Amino acid sequence: MTDKPLSSSTLPPSTLSSGTLSSNTIAAVLVEALPYIRKFTRKTIVVKYGGNAMTDDALKVSFAQNIVLLKLVGLNPIVVHGGGPQIGNLLKKIGKESHFIDGMRVTDSETMDVVEMVLGGLVNKEIVNLINQQGGSAIGLTGKDGNLIQASKLEIKSPSEDLKTPEIIDIGHVGKVEKINTQAIDMLIDSDFIPVIAPIGVDSQGRSYNINADLVAGKMAEVLNAEKLMLLTNVAGLQDKQGEILTGLSTEEVDNLISDGTIHGGMLPKIRCALEAVNNGVTSAHIIDGRVPNAVLLEIFTDSGVGTLITNQT
Repeated sequence: MTDKPLSSSTLPPSTLSSGTLSSNTIAAVLVEALPYIRKFTRKTIVVKYGGNAMTDDALKVSFAQNIVLLKLVGLNPIVVHGGGPQIGNLLKKIGKESHFIDGMRVTDSETMDVVEMVLGGLVNKEIVNLINQQGGSAIGLTGKDGNLIQASKLEIKSPSEDLKTPEIIDIGHVGKVEKINTQAIDMLIDSDFIPVIAPIGVDSQGRSYNINADLVAGKMAEVLNAEKLMLLTNVAGLQDKQGEILTGLSTEEVDNLISDGTIHGGMLPKIRCALEAVNNGVTSAHIIDGRVPNAVLLEIFTDSGVGTLITNQT
């Protein structure tokens, strides 16, 4: 598996012609992609966009180009984005300190206002603009639009030595997905638009919730019967205890890797999100390195890919 795309500096001299790729090399790349394009035409691909890919200018353009190309060759990409660093930066500017419990940002009412402004406004519209600048037709949504993401309050339970039942910790306006209303998404896909979704949910009382973008992407992939769930990360993929990238894994193999401690720490929530999606009808889930230019295209349209593939196949 390659950990970076081919470039003129990594290809052997025989493949170069006047400083550019030879026509044979270009043709070989296109031919390799052809069966994947044919296989995935009209299929839905849910991509969770975050990490370095969201903060590096060159990677942002690369990602937008990838999404536009997916749409142009007949796939239906849906982007669900995060924005944790951007939220943290704005909170710092207004003199508000960020606090986390079990990886979740404690979100009081003031913080929720910042979350909505950053995710639903600044970040969402930047992604929409990037995609449109590359020739796509993107429309930005939050989970509040058309009751797209119906949510409820997430409760964090902490074991207590003094109590027989776990202590419930209130982390404010942090939510979990109860239901996805696919009507708006279906309408956009049918009209050849690319949905770009900020992970903000709303409950029956109109209260807003900050929801983990991985969880929203996973649920979105499930209810839309997506072909693929792709989670962009800041690591090369799921690694074994020797640091080698693992791919082509079944859900049973992933469960075993969790049991023996190979998968641990910060990778666990992403892997569990991927497992749940695959166990609930998504054909495959991918943990891919968002630091690699054109990572989405390389994972979908090449034999080697750039990350970890998880399927229900044994």
